[in-house]
Amino acid sequence: MSAAKAARAGLKSAKAALDTHDYETAREEAEKVLSLSPNSYHAQIFLGLALEKLNRYNEAEKAYNDAAKLKDGDPLVWYGFISLYENQAGQKLDDYRHAALRLAEILSKEDDKTKCQSVIDKFIKFTKRHGTKLQYAKALEVELPTSSIYEYLEGRIPHPAHTYSRIVEILEANEREHINKEIGERRTRIGAKFDLVTAEVKREVLSSSPLENLYQQIIDWSNDDEQRRQYEEKLFQHAYDSLLVLPQQQKEEKRKQVLDMAQGMVIIKHPFPLAWTITLEWKDGFSLSEWDLDTFYSYMSFFPNDGLTKVLKGYLPCDISPFQDQYKPIEKEDGENNENIPLSLEDRLLLMTEGLEDSDLSTLAHRIIAEFFLDLEEYTSALDAARKAKILVNKSSKCSGLQFQESIDGINITLGNILIAYQSPRNHPEARSIFEEILDRKPDLTPALIGVGLILEECEDYPSAISFLSRAAERDPTNLNIRAEAAWCKALDGQYEQALQELEGCVSEIDGTDRRSKELKAEVLYRTGYCKWNINPSKAGRKDRKEGPYVSFIAALKANSKLAPAYTYLGIYFADYAHDKKRARKCFQQAFDLSPAEVEAAKRLADMFANQGDWDLVEIIAQRVVDSGKVRPAPGSKKKGISWSFAALGVVQLNRQEFSNSIVSFQSALKISPNDYDCWVGLGESYANAGRYIAATKAFNQVLKLEEELDGRTHERAWFARYMLANVHRELGEYDKAIAAYTEVLQTRTGEFGVMISLLQTFVEGAWRNIELGYFGRAVDNALQAVDLAVETGETRIDSFNLWKALGDACTVFSWVQGRVLDFPVGNVCALLEKNVDTKEFDQVLDQDGIGSSTFETLRDTNTTDASFRLEQALQCAVLSFKRAIFTSQYESHAQAVAWFNLGCTEHRAHACLVKTLEGQKKQKRSRFLQAAVRCFKKAIELEASNSEFWDALGVVTTSLNPRVSQNSFVRSLHLNDKSPRVWTNLGTLYLLQNDVELANEAFAHAQSADPDYAHAWLGQGYIALLVGDFKEAHLLFTHAFEISDSSSMVVKSQYALSSFDNLLSDTSAANSLANLLSPLFALHQLHSQTIPLPWHSHLLSLLAERIFNPTVSIASLTATCNTLETAYETTESLTTLTYFAQSTADLARAYLATNDFSSAAENAETALSLSDDPEIKSHYPEAYAKTRLSAHLTAGLASYYLSNTDTSLSMFRQALEESSSSPDVVCLLSQVLWTKGSEPERAVAREQLLDCVEKHPEHVRTVALLGVIAILDGDTDILDAVTDDLRSLRTRDDLTSRQQLRIAKVLSVAVTSAQPQQPQQSTQEAGGEPEPEELSSTTTSVMLSPSQPQGWSVLSSLFSDAVYPAEMAVQTARRAVPPHGSLGPEEMCKAFVQTERMADAQRGIMCAPWAVDGWREMMVVVEG
Repeated sequence: MSAAKAARAGLKSAKAALDTHDYETAREEAEKVLSLSPNSYHAQIFLGLALEKLNRYNEAEKAYNDAAKLKDGDPLVWYGFISLYENQAGQKLDDYRHAALRLAEILSKEDDKTKCQSVIDKFIKFTKRHGTKLQYAKALEVELPTSSIYEYLEGRIPHPAHTYSRIVEILEANEREHINKEIGERRTRIGAKFDLVTAEVKREVLSSSPLENLYQQIIDWSNDDEQRRQYEEKLFQHAYDSLLVLPQQQKEEKRKQVLDMAQGMVIIKHPFPLAWTITLEWKDGFSLSEWDLDTFYSYMSFFPNDGLTKVLKGYLPCDISPFQDQYKPIEKEDGENNENIPLSLEDRLLLMTEGLEDSDLSTLAHRIIAEFFLDLEEYTSALDAARKAKILVNKSSKCSGLQFQESIDGINITLGNILIAYQSPRNHPEARSIFEEILDRKPDLTPALIGVGLILEECEDYPSAISFLSRAAERDPTNLNIRAEAAWCKALDGQYEQALQELEGCVSEIDGTDRRSKELKAEVLYRTGYCKWNINPSKAGRKDRKEGPYVSFIAALKANSKLAPAYTYLGIYFADYAHDKKRARKCFQQAFDLSPAEVEAAKRLADMFANQGDWDLVEIIAQRVVDSGKVRPAPGSKKKGISWSFAALGVVQLNRQEFSNSIVSFQSALKISPNDYDCWVGLGESYANAGRYIAATKAFNQVLKLEEELDGRTHERAWFARYMLANVHRELGEYDKAIAAYTEVLQTRTGEFGVMISLLQTFVEGAWRNIELGYFGRAVDNALQAVDLAVETGETRIDSFNLWKALGDACTVFSWVQGRVLDFPVGNVCALLEKNVDTKEFDQVLDQDGIGSSTFETLRDTNTTDASFRLEQALQCAVLSFKRAIFTSQYESHAQAVAWFNLGCTEHRAHACLVKTLEGQKKQKRSRFLQAAVRCFKKAIELEASNSEFWDALGVVTTSLNPRVSQNSFVRSLHLNDKSPRVWTNLGTLYLLQNDVELANEAFAHAQSADPDYAHAWLGQGYIALLVGDFKEAHLLFTHAFEISDSSSMVVKSQYALSSFDNLLSDTSAANSLANLLSPLFALHQLHSQTIPLPWHSHLLSLLAERIFNPTVSIASLTATCNTLETAYETTESLTTLTYFAQSTADLARAYLATNDFSSAAENAETALSLSDDPEIKSHYPEAYAKTRLSAHLTAGLASYYLSNTDTSLSMFRQALEESSSSPDVVCLLSQVLWTKGSEPERAVAREQLLDCVEKHPEHVRTVALLGVIAILDGDTDILDAVTDDLRSLRTRDDLTSRQQLRIAKVLSVAVTSAQPQQPQQSTQEAGGEPEPEELSSTTTSVMLSPSQPQGWSVLSSLFSDAVYPAEMAVQTARRAVPPHGSLGPEEMCKAFVQTERMADAQRGIMCAPWAVDGWREMMVVVEG
C-alpha cells in the first residue's frame, strides 16, 4: 500500500475513533498518519482534538499550532483553539482572545456576521465568567473601534461610548483598590510617612493610568451631552490629581492641560467647582482689582451656598472693594432681588466669617478677609487670615508649580500693614523685612514705601520716614493719606510750622462725606492741634479756646468721636491747664477704652487709681498696656520702652503675695529700664518673699550700686533696700552680715522700731545658730548684744510681742551656755522688765511656777558668783519676759498661742536646768515648773489646736507625770504631721521609759525614715542596743548620732563620750588611736561650756585627757571633781560618794605623776589608799575598790621610785601584785623597776617574777618580750632560745596589734643577732655587709606572716643599707595601716618614712609625728649629706 493510501486510511480510523470517543486510538492513528505525511492538516487537527480530550493541553496546543501553520485561514483549527482554551477555564484568556479575534476575522471574510458576532460575544462572556476584572476590560477592547472586526460588526455590537464606560468603571475601581493596597503596605515600613507614601503611590499609579485617554474617547464618541460633561469632569479631576503628585520639573505640561480645561469650563460656564476654584485661586494678581467681576458673578450664581460666595457677597459691595461702583446684585430667576437691601456691618461680618469657615482652603477668601479685618482694625483676625493666605498660596504653588509672585507680594503687603498696627511695635521687624524684600524687587512700589515709612515713624526715625513717605507721595500725589502721614512725620520731627501748613492744606481737600474721609479728616485735625500744642507751649497758648489746640481737638472729635489721641490731649488739657480733674479723668478713661495704645492716658489713670488705693483697677490698666504691645520697642528702634506698666503689675502682685508673678513683672520692667531703682527693690523683695535669697541678694546689691544716681527724694528711701538686704542675709543664716546691715540702717534711721526689732531678732537667731555650731562664746556675745538692744528698744516702744520674745530667748541662751552664765546682765534685764509694767502681767501660772512680781527681790542680787544662782536668775527673767509677751499679744490669737508655747518651753527648760548636783535636788520646785509647763501648753492648744508642735510639747512635759496623756498628745501631733522626726523620737522615748522596747524601736525607725539626719532617733536606737546588751552596736549608733548632731544637744555628746570611753576600755587597739580620743574629748569640752560641770563629766574629761598625754587638763578637772566630791561627802557621808572620791583621788595622783610632780602624786596616791581602805567599799564596790587601790599602789610605787625611795616603791609594787593577783602588766612594771635598780638580788627577783608570769600567762606578749630582752642583756642563751620559740609562736596570732607585732619583730631580730659569735660592736648595716641567715630568716618570716603590716618591712629595711624596696614597702603598708583602715600610730608612721633616707619622706615623718626624734634625726642626716 502506498503512503498516501495508508494516510487516508489512518485519517478514517482516527475519525472513527474520535466518533467513538476512543481518544487514545485516535491519537495513535493521527500520529501514524503524521509519520507518513508530516504536512497532513487533518491529522494535526485530529491529533490536537484527541490530546485535548486526553487533557494533554500543551501537546494539543502544539498540534493546533502546527495545523494553523499549514492552513491559517481555515476556521476549523481556530475552533479547535477556542475549544482547547475553554476547557482550561481562565488559564489561557490572552490566547483565547487572540484565537477568537482571528476566527472572527476569518468569518468576516466569509461574510458570516452571525457566527462572527457569536464568537466575540462568547469570548467576552467567557472572560467575564472566568477572568479577572482587568482581563474582562481587556476583552471588551475587541468591541472598540480600535479592534480589527469593529467595522464589520458595527451596529451589531454595543456603541463605543458604552463599551468605554464599562472599561472605565472597571479600571477606576481597580486603581482605587491598587492605591489603597499599596498605601496600606508601604506605610508600615520603618521611617515611612503617610503623606509621602500616598504621593509616591499615586504618582506611580496615575502616571501609567490609561483612564485619561479612555475619558477622552468617551467624550469623543458619546452623543449624550450630560455623559460628555460627566467625563469631562472626570478627565479634569484625574489630570488635576496627577498634577498634584508629579515632581516640580514634570508639572508644566500637565499644568497647562489643567489650566486649559479649567478655562474652557469657565468660558462655557460649566458649573464644575474645581474648574472655577482653579480659575479663581490660581490667578496671580497683586491686587484684588485684577480679578474679573463677571467671573465672580458667575461663580456666585453657580455656587450660591459656597463659602467663597458668602465672602464675595459681603466684600464686593463694601467701601474697600475695588468693585463697589460696578457691583450689581444678582437677580434671581423669579425676579426677586433681596440683595438690594444693604447689609449692616454686623450682618456683613457674620456672613463673611461664616463663609471663611466654609472655605478654609481658599487663598482668595483669606486675602479678602485679611483686607476687610484690617480696615475694621481687627488686627488679630486679620493677621490670622493673612498668615493663612500666605500658607495657602505657598501650598498652591507647590501643587501647581506656579510661582504666584504677584499674589504673594499682595498678601505680604497686607500682612505687613497688619503687623505695623498689631501690637505695635512688637512686630515691626517682621513687617519691615517683608516690605524691604518687596522693595528689592520693586523699588517704587507705593504700598511698600508707605509701610516702611510708617515703621520708621513708629521707631522715631522721622527723617528716614519722611524720605520714604515723600517718595510714595511723589508716585501718588492725589493720595491724601500719604501726604497727611508725611506731614505728621515732620511734626513728630519737630518741624511744627511746616507740618501745620501741610496738614491744613490736606484738611481743605478732604470732603468728609464717607466714613473713611471723615476718619482721615478727624486724624488730620488732631494732628493740627498737636502742632499748635507744641508751637506755642506756653500756658496761655495751650489754654486758648478760640484758636488754640483745644479747638482742633474738639473739631477732631466732632468728625470722629472715637479718636483716642484727641481724648488723651484733652485730658492733659483739663488736668494741667483747666484744673478740671473730673473731666480729665473722663477723657483719659475714654482714650484708654478706645485704644490701649494710649500709654500716657493709661499712666495717668493708673496714678489716679493708685493714689486712691484701688489696686484692682491699676492691675487692669497695666495689663491692658502690656497686652497692647506698645511697651517693648522693636529691635533697632530708637523708641524707648515703657516699664511702668510692668512695675505696676509687680507691685499689685507683690501685695497679693503672688511672688512668682511679681518676679516676672519686675524682670520685664528691668529689661526695658535696667537702671530703675524701684523695680530693683521690688524684684529683690519678690525674690526674698519667694524664698530665692541668693537672687534677692544679687538684686539688692544692684540697688546699692544705683544709690549714687538717685535724686534727693528717692535717696530718702534708700535705707529700705539695705533693710531688705539685711533681711535676706538673716534668712540665709548670714547673721554677721545681717547685723552689720541693720546697724548701718540704724545709723541713718535712728530709732526705727521695725529695724531695731529685726536686729534684735537677728542677734537672738545668731546666738541659737552659734550654739548649734558650737561657738558658745559668740552665742553669749550675741545674747548680750540682744539684751542691750532690747533695753534701747524699750525706750521707744514697750508693747511689742517680738521685743519680749527676743528678750526671753536671749535670757534662755544662758541656760544653754552655762559656762558663761555669770555674764548674764540681770540688772539690765530687770530694769526693762519693770518698765511700764502692770504686775498682773506676771500673774500668769504664778501658783504653779512661783515666778511673779515678788521674784524681782531675788533678781536684784547682781553680785553673786554662784553659777547655779545666776542660772536660776536667767531662767526667771526668761519666764517673766514671756509672760509680758502673753500680755502684749492678747488681741491676736495666733501670737498669744505662740507666747503661751514659748512660756511653756521656758518653764520646761527651767525644770531641766535647775537641778542641784547629786542628791541635793529641789524636786518640789522642779515639779512646779513642770506643772506650769503643762498648763502653758494646754492653753496654747486651746488657742490653736491644729498646731502639731503644741501637742508634741505637751507630750514631752507629761511623759513623767501622766504617760497616757503623753502618748495621746504624741499621737495627736503625728495625726497633724506624721513626717516629724522629733515627735516620732519623743514617742519612742516614752515607749522606752515604759519598757516597751519593740514599740520604741518602731518609733525610732519611723523617725529615721522621716529624717535620717535627726540625731536623737539614732540616740534612741543606741539606748535600745544597750538594753539588749549589744554594746558594740550601741557605740556605733551613739557615734553616728554625735556625727550628725549639732552642738546644742548635750545628751548626745554626753552619751557619746561615755560610750566612747567604754569602748576604749574594752578595745585596747582603739585606745591607742588618737582619733578615737579626740572626738569624745572635744564633746566633753563643749559639754563643760554648755552646762555647770557634773563630777562624772569632769572625771571622764580627765581620763580622756590623760590618754592624749595632756595631764594639765586632767589635773584641773580632777581637782575640781575631788573638791566637789569632798564637799558632797562631808554633807551626805554617802558610801557611793566616798568610792567616787577615792577613784578621783587615785586618778589625780596618776595625773601628777605624768607631770613629774612626784611628791603630789605620792601624796594623792596615799590619800586614795586611805580613802579606799574601807571594808564596806570592798564589799559593795569590789571592782572599783580593786582598780582604785591598784592604780594608787602603782602610782605610789613609781612616784617613790623617782623620789629615790626604792624600798617604799618596791613595797607598793608588791602590794599591787598581791591585790592584782599577779597581773602580767603589773609584773612587767615591777620587773622593769627592779632591773633598773641595778643590784643583782633585785634583778634576780625580776627574772623570777617574769618566769613565773610567763608560765602563768604564756600568751602575754609584753612579758615574753621583756624576758627576752633581759635574756639578751644577760647573755642567757637557754632562756633566749625558749623566748625566741615562744615569740615565733605568738607572732602567728591574728589578734596582735601593730605595736605588739613591732615589739616581737625587734626582739627576734636582736635575739638572732646576739646568738651569733661575738663580732666587733658594729651593726650589719653599719658594716655594709650582708645580714646573718638566721636574722634574715626571722625577718622574712615576719614579712610573710603579715605582708600588709609595716613592722616586718621596717626591720627588713634596717638589715640592708642599700636596698630601697623594703623601705618603700614599709611606707606603703604603713599608709594602709593608719586609721580608719588600721590602728598604726603616728610614731610608727614616722619611723617607716625615715627609713627611705629621702628628704621628702623625712619631712613627711616630721609632719606625722613632730614630737618624735626619728624624723628630725633623719632630716639632719640627709641635710649633712
